[in-house]
Amino acid sequence: MSNHFYNELWHQTHHEIDLLAVADEQQGQNFETALAALASTLPDVETVTEPKKLIQTTVFEFYLRYIGIANRLQDIYDKMIQPQKRLLVRKLLDSCLGRVIELKHDLVNIDLMEFSYNDEVVLRLQLTPDDTQLHIPRYFLRERRQEIEQRNRIMHEILVKLGWLEEHPSDEKLTEIEAIRLLQMHERARQGRLRAHFMKEIRMLKDKGKTEEKGKERSDLGLLAAMKIQKVWRGHTARRITRRRKQEEMILIGMVPPTAAMLKKRAEKEEKLNEIYERRYATQSAYKQQLESSLVTVREEIKCKQGAAITEDITDELRTWIKECYEKTGKLPEFPSEEQGGSLHIFSRPGTESELSRSSARSSKESRKTKDKSKSPARSGDLNFNDTQADGENFHPGQSVFLADIKTAIDTFNEVWRNKDESGNLSQSQYDDMIYNEKYLEIELECRRTVDELMRQELELLQTAIGKKAKKSSKKTRRSGKKSKKKKEKDLTPDRTTESLYEELVTNGIIRKYPEVRLSQYIGDKALSERSGTNPSAGDIRQVLIEYCILPLGSEPIRNSCPLIRSILLAGPRGSGKKALLHAICTEVGAVLFDLTPANIVGKYPGKSGLIMLIHLVSKVSRLLQPAVIYMGDAERPFMKKVPKTDRTDPKRLKKDLPRLIKTIAPEDRVLFVGTSNLPWEADQKLLQQTYNRFIYIPRPDYGARSSAWKALANEYTGGLSTLDYSVLAKISDGYTIGAIDSCLKEVLTCKRKLQLRTQPLTHAEIINTLSMRDPVYREEEEAFDNWWSKTPLGRRYERALEMEEEARLEEEEKNAKQSSNGKKK
Repeated sequence: MSNHFYNELWHQTHHEIDLLAVADEQQGQNFETALAALASTLPDVETVTEPKKLIQTTVFEFYLRYIGIANRLQDIYDKMIQPQKRLLVRKLLDSCLGRVIELKHDLVNIDLMEFSYNDEVVLRLQLTPDDTQLHIPRYFLRERRQEIEQRNRIMHEILVKLGWLEEHPSDEKLTEIEAIRLLQMHERARQGRLRAHFMKEIRMLKDKGKTEEKGKERSDLGLLAAMKIQKVWRGHTARRITRRRKQEEMILIGMVPPTAAMLKKRAEKEEKLNEIYERRYATQSAYKQQLESSLVTVREEIKCKQGAAITEDITDELRTWIKECYEKTGKLPEFPSEEQGGSLHIFSRPGTESELSRSSARSSKESRKTKDKSKSPARSGDLNFNDTQADGENFHPGQSVFLADIKTAIDTFNEVWRNKDESGNLSQSQYDDMIYNEKYLEIELECRRTVDELMRQELELLQTAIGKKAKKSSKKTRRSGKKSKKKKEKDLTPDRTTESLYEELVTNGIIRKYPEVRLSQYIGDKALSERSGTNPSAGDIRQVLIEYCILPLGSEPIRNSCPLIRSILLAGPRGSGKKALLHAICTEVGAVLFDLTPANIVGKYPGKSGLIMLIHLVSKVSRLLQPAVIYMGDAERPFMKKVPKTDRTDPKRLKKDLPRLIKTIAPEDRVLFVGTSNLPWEADQKLLQQTYNRFIYIPRPDYGARSSAWKALANEYTGGLSTLDYSVLAKISDGYTIGAIDSCLKEVLTCKRKLQLRTQPLTHAEIINTLSMRDPVYREEEEAFDNWWSKTPLGRRYERALEMEEEARLEEEEKNAKQSSNGKKK
């Protein structure tokens, strides 16, 4: 795609998000109006269903529209090369992703489940399931590529030094017996091929002697032969074209895997496309470095050449203002504080300042508003409604922190880029005039703060000279008199470098190397139809992990302002993919993985002092090497009421320290605690809920996920030579997890069996016999998971809401019955 294409796409996206932001800002008033109109039409008995459905529909529509815009902005930011545009696109992208997370938390509190559905909205917006999936920004990894490669290289060097890996792995030497067997095998193969070639020549000589016939050639026979050949060839060509079209259609709809030739052609096209993208990325990097150097150079040039003049002008302006106020009122004016905007607050009336000052005043005011909102703890993602009431007025989404940033980015685009003539910048390099204006404004604000401080001191001296003491801000006194209640964490390793701490944790196996697993490898589609809150699809699991884990870990602005989630528990039966999802979270953001599984820390950092040091090291290094994921396998074991006698790992060692460790994760720390469990009901639920903020249940896969898994895994292991009926296998494997399917195929398709696939195709009997040796997810286990989920905080709220709706329905039926009986009596 060309630069013009992405520029046009950018303009179109800004137009759409401008309309969306205006509608989003007015949604509170729309809710009040809609609910008031709805309340006038409701019967005397108040129900919660209709207002709740109205708000859920509105919030869900905003949620899907923001996802579409965020996906588009992600492509624009990834491919656009103009550096100043990319800065604005990046801010808008992070703000839209943060708004998606805010709306997700609102939907959770409306639907009382982690997964939301609304078919009416999807149909009205004409979206496909792929359109509703949130894409992971590629800049999470691409812009940190060198950092991640360097960290992996350091870990590899540490593991080699410890002897756990070989620096230059050598091939194993064959023994004399193995070498003789290999020679014998190849010699028998050579003799077999030679014998087959001799037999073929003998057969050809016999056939040649039998088929010698004599005949006269005629012209009409030649013509008939030519017509016969043409007929056969045309039929053959038509059938081949039809087969090819049918095969392409089946591949397009996903019924048949692509052939090796098509895969090779597709790989060549992708390779050429990647080469083009790499050239574009290289241009992006060069332009970015050029912009950064220009920003520093221009700033220093303005400060050296014009800094003194700017300071003098501001000083003269303020002294003139003080003199005029004193002449008019006979009193010295009060100078605004820095929190109020300083001298910019003085000249905020129209016509009293330059255009540059007005723009700087607006930007400072908007930044203060955004800062105050981000510091405010009001936005927690909760809807703040009472579960015991059935009043629809209590369902109100929380106040948005990111909407102000979205509006600021839109205003900047409208002022700077919407009508900008770029016909003379075909290479999309930086605009020097914009750099100059930006740095001039920055220097002016810096000089103004310095002059403001001098003016405050001069006013104090003048106040003292005329016999009046300057008033001190009571707010400042009260604020300075307060002492911070939060105790500073004591650093147990003040003299050690980050590299030494990292090496120690790698040596002890706390920081572990994980396999690279993409979240897209978690097979399964996203569901759109409403279902039970405890039975999501694989696509729903991927989506919620992107919103709860990957986006906050990958972006610092999103983490600082989005609703805070410090810890998450992934629960599900064995083989459901919990550990693969953990590795996918780490891979998508390039995170450092800390393993605090009881079996991993047994014998390490012994004693109470050792445990304190372990928690301190994990907490400190995870902050230094952000983003980081702290992992706890078998998460129920530290909170078990009774540990089995056969367990020698001392799982209760971290019982008291885990909640403390999680509470030390600050909102600005891109650190996440992830636990996995296949027996969560064995833990003390109170302690478990104090440790984890969110509980995600991963059920056994449905029919669609199993069918996709059989198809993808079989084609991967057989190289496209499988002729199995995947729908039949999906039916037969009902109750089995994706892990069981994967292990079954690995056991069946050994190296020898793969070599025989061309002559002996894989049969269903082989798969079924191996699959039957594994245990499925039994109904009792599913019921145990459902029962456990109903006891989680969100599960309890969901059950209570269902009871309220049932009570309201019964009251309505009882009232209708009474009205009908009274009508019959009359």
